[in-house]
Amino acid sequence: MPARRGDARGEMSTPPPIDGMAPLARLARVRERYGALPRARRELTIFAIELLFGLIAMPFLIWYGGSRVLGPYTHGDNPHAGPFALAGDFLLGLLHGSAVFWFVALGPALLLSLVRLFVALLRVLPSAPRD
Repeated sequence: MPARRGDARGEMSTPPPIDGMAPLARLARVRERYGALPRARRELTIFAIELLFGLIAMPFLIWYGGSRVLGPYTHGDNPHAGPFALAGDFLLGLLHGSAVFWFVALGPALLLSLVRLFVALLRVLPSAPRD
């Protein structure tokens, strides 16, 4: 039996290095590269991430919430269709151009854009003098 390294539970005392960089150093490098991008490119990157979240995660979040509150999702003859049936119906609705499905897909991007706009306005407005 090979000798165990680390503590008594057999765990390693320090995590192995990832590609020669510590995770915080890797995160700092990504942040520097992101900060060096032009503002329009940064905004497009943020919007793309928000849109991907709306396209991929929203159908599953809707299925989860709906199945807990309303009961199982029915799809045609299948009374207990899963989240992938809802995701398929969602993508089909997007392909057909339904405004409701596109509103759900763009919802996270619109919501976060409004929050970012509100925060930017709060930073620009002068603070009220205190008595």
